Amino acid sequence: MRQAFAWWCFANRGVSDAELLAGAARLGYSGVDLLPEPLWPLAHRAGLAVTAVAGHDLRPEGLNRRDHADRIEAELLRSIARAESARIPVLLCFAGSRAPGLDDETGVVTAAETLARVAPRAEAAGVTLALELLNSRVDHPGYMGDRTAWGLRLVALVRSPAVRLLYDIYHMQIMEGDLLRTIAAHHAAFAHYHTAANPGRGEFAPPADRDQEIHYPAVFRAIGRTGFAGHVAHEFIPNGDPLAALARAHDHFARSLE
Repeated sequence: MRQAFAWWCFANRGVSDAELLAGAARLGYSGVDLLPEPLWPLAHRAGLAVTAVAGHDLRPEGLNRRDHADRIEAELLRSIARAESARIPVLLCFAGSRAPGLDDETGVVTAAETLARVAPRAEAAGVTLALELLNSRVDHPGYMGDRTAWGLRLVALVRSPAVRLLYDIYHMQIMEGDLLRTIAAHHAAFAHYHTAANPGRGEFAPPADRDQEIHYPAVFRAIGRTGFAGHVAHEFIPNGDPLAALARAHDHFARSLE
């Protein structure tokens, strides 16, 4: 397993873009998620891969809306081409929000139809389309893809190695818990992981772990037991200096696996 970090959490917190990227690389990070495209060359010069970016817009009208399928398909095809060129392995996809008259089964079937049309192109490009599981209780009210079961249903309908899930530990703790059993049972569908403490989306490393409910050492070991060889990306709000927070997270992750 390798470690990455989500750009939006750590950027613009008193450290320049170049210093943040170079500093993360010195700490042992190998990738960065959700980095704006103009900064991709800067990341590469620092020795970091761009590990995941959005494949289409995150908005209420997502993959679950048939009347937005053409727009999302076009966005995904453009993103796949950029990801192939830049060697970005994962494009994040979004279910969209629930709406009157739109049940979860209709939504997942609709999402699968769109992803099935673009999956062959993603397969050829070596790019994974990862549906992000998000909580609908705190951060994304109404979001349809808020349970692991919904995501697994999507993967089963599309039946492509290019369509998998982003298992966000923070979001799924809020919605359903049972993290260790879920990872053990369904890891084959998980292409990427995100971390953050719950409650509050803060740091998970000591001493901040005293105030959060996820025991991350056990979670990291559970992921490790699956043989996962991708990136676990930290997506938490740092307490103070962003590089110091990244150092604490990196060290805690490594110690958990000793």
